[in-house]
Amino acid sequence: MIPVHVRHQENPPMTTRTLTPDLLQRMDAYWRAANYLAVGQLYLFDNPLLKRPLTLADVKHMLLGHWGTTPGQNFIYVHLNRVIRKYDLDMIYVSGPGHGGPAVVGNTYLEGTYSEIYPEISQDEEGLRKLFLQFSFPGGIPSHASPECPGSIHEGGELGYSLSHSFGAVFDNPQLIVACVVGDGEAETGPLATAWHSNKFLDAASDGAVLPILHLNGYKIANPTVLARISHEELEQLLRGYGWSPIFVEGHEPALMHEAMATALDTAVEQIRAFQRDARERGERTRPRWPMIVLKSPKGWTGPKFVDGLPVEGTFRAHQIPIKVSATSPPEHLRQLEDWLKSYRPQELFDANGRLLPELAELAPVGARRMGANPHANGGILLRDLRLPDFRDYACDVPEPGVRGIGDTHVLGPFLRDVAKLNDEQRNFRVFGPDETLSNGLEALFDVTQRQWDAATEPTDEFLAPSGRVMEMLSEHQCEGWLEGYLLTGRHGLFNCYEAFIHIVDSMFNQHAKWLKVTAGLPWRRRIASLNYLLASHVWRQDHNGFTHQDPGFIDHVVNKKASVVRVYLPPDANCLLSVMDHCLRSRHYVNVVIAGKHPAPQWLSMDAAVKHCSEGIGIWPWASNDQEADAPDLVMACCGDVPTLETLAAVSILREHLPELKIRVVNVVDLMRLQPSSEHPHGLGDVDFDTLFTRDRPVVFAFHAYPWLIHRLTYRRTNHDNIHVRGYKEEGTVTTPFDMTVLNELDRFHLVMDAIDRLPQTGDRGMYLKQKLRDKLIEHKQYIDCHGEDLPEVRHWRWGQSDGSRKQP
Repeated sequence: MIPVHVRHQENPPMTTRTLTPDLLQRMDAYWRAANYLAVGQLYLFDNPLLKRPLTLADVKHMLLGHWGTTPGQNFIYVHLNRVIRKYDLDMIYVSGPGHGGPAVVGNTYLEGTYSEIYPEISQDEEGLRKLFLQFSFPGGIPSHASPECPGSIHEGGELGYSLSHSFGAVFDNPQLIVACVVGDGEAETGPLATAWHSNKFLDAASDGAVLPILHLNGYKIANPTVLARISHEELEQLLRGYGWSPIFVEGHEPALMHEAMATALDTAVEQIRAFQRDARERGERTRPRWPMIVLKSPKGWTGPKFVDGLPVEGTFRAHQIPIKVSATSPPEHLRQLEDWLKSYRPQELFDANGRLLPELAELAPVGARRMGANPHANGGILLRDLRLPDFRDYACDVPEPGVRGIGDTHVLGPFLRDVAKLNDEQRNFRVFGPDETLSNGLEALFDVTQRQWDAATEPTDEFLAPSGRVMEMLSEHQCEGWLEGYLLTGRHGLFNCYEAFIHIVDSMFNQHAKWLKVTAGLPWRRRIASLNYLLASHVWRQDHNGFTHQDPGFIDHVVNKKASVVRVYLPPDANCLLSVMDHCLRSRHYVNVVIAGKHPAPQWLSMDAAVKHCSEGIGIWPWASNDQEADAPDLVMACCGDVPTLETLAAVSILREHLPELKIRVVNVVDLMRLQPSSEHPHGLGDVDFDTLFTRDRPVVFAFHAYPWLIHRLTYRRTNHDNIHVRGYKEEGTVTTPFDMTVLNELDRFHLVMDAIDRLPQTGDRGMYLKQKLRDKLIEHKQYIDCHGEDLPEVRHWRWGQSDGSRKQP
């Protein structure tokens, strides 16, 4: 094995006088101002500068928010402002602890960014009153670092993802530093514990840097945190074992803590710059041991020490609202709140008009160097269109429907390869996945790029390099978090994953979809590139892995989100997949879910036909239908998904061979949201168009890729809903043959034909005899696979039009 060389610099003793007495005094005052604004946001309805004694009328009726993490984050923010100015840093701030809203809102207000974006929140007494009133108040803003807050790319509901978001933000951003505050409660989550390993994927030559600041304040909501209750030695060994060089800042006395934090940050910034200089100017390729800071301070620092005789500061009681103030609370609580606010000496911080004193305001960076105004935190400002090749150049040749293909994602791979190649100079496109890029059929990417990897390598490894367009780690959480951070800072990407295991990031998808929904309504937030999922190795072709790998339910989860945000595509073949993926990569501010197969499968549409079909999103396939001359079809056979399409067409061929008088219409769905009414989704069909496709009164047998009840949910308002019979995944599966997977779930061609006959009484005895024949065929199928371990030859070798005289595609 090639040894891992990790460079580090020993931390010098913190004995230098980093801060002059004047600077220390002003920074402490700025910190007090931020803390005062935080308490005001939590409590005050009026009287923002305490120009008169505090009364109950000055206090909000509902006290909502979190104090415990806030003073520590204010402390960090003040110190980051100093190093930004000293070193002219391009830096953004990620607030990982769950509810740091008072800190980020207050600090962006103090630096001026907040008032520039929201002029009504002016930098005066009236602006302070509005700032306080809006916090956790109807018609106002949430209590966390939400999209409404300038400078935020990560909000409180995303507990555990801060570090992976931060790394995603610095990939291909060589000048950017992300200061990522990691809460010690957050550090107990699985995604965060894994994210420490992201330093093995960072290229010091072409990427930026992440400066984690582990905020040890000792408690979660009601319990101590693990990392705060292990020894200093154990914690340091843990962090060094992750590959970091920790710098510890511990205490509670402000003057000493200011000096220690300033020295720690100078040390960290100089180490980062040295590592980057070595990589960029000297070609040094050994992996740095990047610096991080461990800030140990009391929870609820500078807040009330005791309330009702119980300790608060430094305990779990400081987590949310430390003093309850209301008409029913003890009267001394109001006076205690007033004393707490006055302890920050607001008269020394703000002038008579409520404006921060100039000598304090000048501590903040200026212009785009302010963390609230940094364009990387509003990534749409930096977004540039991808250079895309013409997807038609990668088309499969489909001279007639049903020709055999190599596997749809294998066709897509060369297109993505050339997307990566065309955008290599811009460095704004990456493919993310949990060690499944090859497995999912995208091997062509490795013709032009590598997997980015900065740990040890062995001669037998493949496709590993310090810099590459493919990011793989066997953690769906990290892949999702990296990609989200990459998108939020103005780049493009694709997440490929096994369908069954994309559920691992359900909550991350939730939060990103909510972010998109909220930011779409904020005029100052620029739209970002869409979050694109390619789900391959799907439920119907996980026969070799079995039941654990068979779950198509992510679709159900996705369609719960706002219609303005989500899109779901199930292309039936490779040409449709190319058309859909080109559309998704060009789109903005959506979550696009694309489900496609990787195994050899029939191809149905020429590229011209595929483009038309995908542009419509749903349509009749005339070449598979025979109802053109009829007033109405006897039966509609609908399908959505590659395997359901195959089984539907095979069922149609059986019906047309044995019951040729039947008039059958075949409808294929690519864009799942076309099934919803237009009043519910912008892609939805109007009722007239839906009835034109599916009729108002004829039976519909619908073969669907996922759980069948989703189709009923999407179509329950339609005129003909009662006649729609859906087959899909019924939570049946095992290690078996591909066709047997469809049989187990009654999605196979034989069950589809029997469903049709049951709904067509005019087929009479001929229909009954055909059903009997198909039941016998199912028995034969089971006996054959148990004996031979593969599907019946007539299933394996079936092709459209081989025995029923059906017409070829025009």
